[in-house]
Amino acid sequence: MDKPPTDQSKNRMGVFKNKGKDQDEMRRRRTEVTVELRKNKREETLLKRRNVPTADSTDDEDVDKQLTADNLALIVSNAGSEDPALQLSAVQAARKLLSSDRNPPIDDLIQSGILPILVRCLEKADNNVVGSPSLQFEAAWALTNIASGTSRQTQAVVHAGAVPLFLKLLQSSSQNVCEQAVWALGNIIGDGPQLRDYVISLGVVQPLLSFINPDIPIGFLRNVTWVVVNLCRNKDPPPPQQTIQEILPALNMLIHHTDTSILVDTVWALSYLTDGGNSNIQLVIDSGVVPKLIPLLSHKEVKVQTAALRAVGNIVTGTDDQTQVVLNCGALCHFPALLSHQKEKINKEAVWFLSNITAGNKQQVQAVIDACLIPMIIQQLSKGEFQTQKEAAWAISNLTISGTAQQVQYLVSEGVIAPFCNLLTCKDTQVIQVVLDGITNILNRAGDNVDAVCSLIEECGGLDKIEFLQNHENVDIYKLAYGIIERYFSDDGTEDPNLAPEATESEFSFDNNQMATNEGFRF
Repeated sequence: MDKPPTDQSKNRMGVFKNKGKDQDEMRRRRTEVTVELRKNKREETLLKRRNVPTADSTDDEDVDKQLTADNLALIVSNAGSEDPALQLSAVQAARKLLSSDRNPPIDDLIQSGILPILVRCLEKADNNVVGSPSLQFEAAWALTNIASGTSRQTQAVVHAGAVPLFLKLLQSSSQNVCEQAVWALGNIIGDGPQLRDYVISLGVVQPLLSFINPDIPIGFLRNVTWVVVNLCRNKDPPPPQQTIQEILPALNMLIHHTDTSILVDTVWALSYLTDGGNSNIQLVIDSGVVPKLIPLLSHKEVKVQTAALRAVGNIVTGTDDQTQVVLNCGALCHFPALLSHQKEKINKEAVWFLSNITAGNKQQVQAVIDACLIPMIIQQLSKGEFQTQKEAAWAISNLTISGTAQQVQYLVSEGVIAPFCNLLTCKDTQVIQVVLDGITNILNRAGDNVDAVCSLIEECGGLDKIEFLQNHENVDIYKLAYGIIERYFSDDGTEDPNLAPEATESEFSFDNNQMATNEGFRF
């Protein structure tokens, strides 16, 4: 637990924090910040997967692509036959229809009434029916591909009673049948939290994890890991905590795997778990996986980097103590490369990560300064794409709240004022408000040197922008702009221009040997 703030720190928070926000409010979880990142699924593992034969398969040769009511009725009829050979042939034909086309006739097959027949085929006991593993495999494959469709199609498989039978097939003596059952369950779990929790309630976790052993073929292990990812997905609600505790030792082991696909899925699983609130973050920390996760920020595979950055980024949305665990593992040393990465998305996530560090305590703010990351954040504030600039604005504004006067002084000395003020002309009202809050905090803490800061704001055109915002339709923006002008740029007093400090953005000098006080900066 975080230590309770002292009266002095409470007073400082009350004076300087945006509208009285505390540190938990300043830390920004993914749902509030980067919704668009979840919309882009290209780098995330797929929720559902259809089992399509490989390119050299001969499966397509004997499939009638022109499905008609007559031949579908024949397939259904033969699938219910008492003749094992005829039944196997019909079920295989149904599976091929579901596997061979870009737009498989899933609805046609559901409406044909074949689902209950396929489910009954899963019940064929290995010892009682000749060739039953093949029948179970073909039926499981067909059902897997039906469950790979829409939520309604997946629900149809569940309502037909397939899930308990898939769970039984995890004990099959046929590895192909086991793997196909795992795949089918993965599609059902991937449909959403309701079906995920239903399958969990029937006891899927331990049998699934038992497949993670040195003897499992790599393709099978990839499928198992993908299903584990689906078990960790969704946070409304998140997976049961008992399930998370059962899964974490497996993830702790898989994070050492040399297969890139397995490693990427493992780290995505951790990112989903850490996106489920502080209690889940703590479970992940307690598992001991964080020191193994941090080095992956510099992995040679961008997909691994992306997933690792998402996972550690979610951890630092937690408490100061949880954030400190990440910092203690040396995470910040990876960020110069991440902030200058060729992929803009990684730049943006890296700055979002740092915005949650600068929302922490003054020691955590100092860690960012000591890692020489402030100039790089300002560079992103100045020249990054807009979404990255937005994250940089949050990082800067948070520092003006959480940092000491000396830390804010350093921020100004690094040239933050001009690029910060440039964002005041953007169309995003949230960004404008964040910037105005930051400017207000900088001015509030400038003490006797406020005129030097005002000069910087005026010289870069910031004053004109703030004056213009006094006419903004957003009341909060209007009030912030009006407050800055009224307090710091009004013409109430007269001033000898010869006494005004001469300063430019690049010549804002400080004596670093002098300590800053809570009353303001010393220049």
